[in-house]
Amino acid sequence: MKNYKYIGLFLLSLGFVSCDVDNELETIPAEVVANVALNTNGLDFSKYVSVGASFTAGYTDGAMFAAAQGNSFPNILASKFGTDFKQPLMADNIGGLVYAGAAVQPPRFYFDGSGPARLPVLPTTELTTVLSGPFNNFGAPGAKSFHLGVPGYGQLNPYFGRMASTPGATVMGDALAQSPTFFTLSEIGGNDVLGYALSGGSGVDQTGNFDPATYGINDITDPNVFAQVFSGMVTALTANGAKGVVANLPYITDLANFTTVPYNAVPLDAATAGLLNAGYAPYNGGIQQAFGFLVQLQLMTQEQASAEIAKRTINFTEGQNAVVIVDEDLTDLEALNPAFAGLKQYRHATSEDLLLLANAAFIGTTVGGNAQLINGVSVPLGDEWVLTPQEQGAIKTATDAYNTTIAAVAGANPNVALVDFNSVLTEASTGIMFDDYTMTTNLVTGGLVSLDGVHLTARGYALMANKILAAMDAEFGSNFTSATDGLAKAGNYPTNYSPSLR
Repeated sequence: MKNYKYIGLFLLSLGFVSCDVDNELETIPAEVVANVALNTNGLDFSKYVSVGASFTAGYTDGAMFAAAQGNSFPNILASKFGTDFKQPLMADNIGGLVYAGAAVQPPRFYFDGSGPARLPVLPTTELTTVLSGPFNNFGAPGAKSFHLGVPGYGQLNPYFGRMASTPGATVMGDALAQSPTFFTLSEIGGNDVLGYALSGGSGVDQTGNFDPATYGINDITDPNVFAQVFSGMVTALTANGAKGVVANLPYITDLANFTTVPYNAVPLDAATAGLLNAGYAPYNGGIQQAFGFLVQLQLMTQEQASAEIAKRTINFTEGQNAVVIVDEDLTDLEALNPAFAGLKQYRHATSEDLLLLANAAFIGTTVGGNAQLINGVSVPLGDEWVLTPQEQGAIKTATDAYNTTIAAVAGANPNVALVDFNSVLTEASTGIMFDDYTMTTNLVTGGLVSLDGVHLTARGYALMANKILAAMDAEFGSNFTSATDGLAKAGNYPTNYSPSLR
């Protein structure tokens, strides 16, 4: 009882004390963020020029259009530099080009609720219209490295044609004519492998061929040709003391165009699988006989034959199935012996194959309306629809060679900073932070890659601009990364554009 008495007195005393307490909470002053002035450390942005291809131009959602150009990374950089920056703007936000009243380049993609779809509208930008310069943005969608020095390239590339100073002008010549004090040289070399990739590797790896005049549109550029072109561009741009940033190349096969469609995209019931297996039975039997014959002739070992038979056998089961593809790297039986005619280079795709995004609307369609001829199933996907491991290897080898050149050229020139976009895309494959957003390379939902699966969203281009600014800080001693409003803010840039934006 004695303890209870003292506890009661203690509580009572608390009650008396509480009557004297001011319950009004003091106002907590807002945190004052110190304003950090921008210090460019002597960099001269009075004449900023950007040279490159589609990324430089602001290409997004499968097209060029005015709003996207406004969100191009060079235009974002110019806003941070505080300098005027003129771009060859398209006439609308539809995208695409018309000639004689017909579309020659399609409108942009929009998200229709299930996936990318083209705007069902005719573009208004006339291909033959030549705009009045001079310009600061020399991004020419589709340009390969060696194209930038080709006289009259505007007659081959309508996007450069709209801004070329003369019919015989070169991209580099027009850029240098502006006497740039600062420049960005970005994604040079990207199209030197992208055409090959987007054609499913149906082009030719021209490594060893030093004459680009003989290249096809989807061929891979020889690394020595690239090295000569790139080195010459940097030398020319810095000849009068201009400083700038060059960017290396990401592995483009990490982009959504090559990672969205799964290799096992064919759902089947047991009955349909059985019918398909019956249809492929003569092919499977012929493969076994052909390789057995080659073993008898001692043209290959039994182990080699068994491995190729296993790889080439077509067999469907109930559930998800791998598509059937043509793989030109398999042994060409028909070429070995005319008796093997009809035994094509067929196999099931594996997780190591990359299916192009266009397959999403192609696999499962029929040929000529014939329900028995199903693309990707009873009709194998041709070379242009798939990147095999061998084709991916050719892309990576060329990209690595180009990046070695870019790093060496940047390292040898004190007026040049290098930004590592290769590592940025690698990080984005699993998730990269941009302010409060986690961005990935996933189509539609990732926020980084636009609806064409290759080019960036506006927010992606803003991230690209920030990475360039960070590289400038590291190389030239500026402070964009710490200055107030020195960087682009993620929330100011969209990840998609409304279909009503015209």
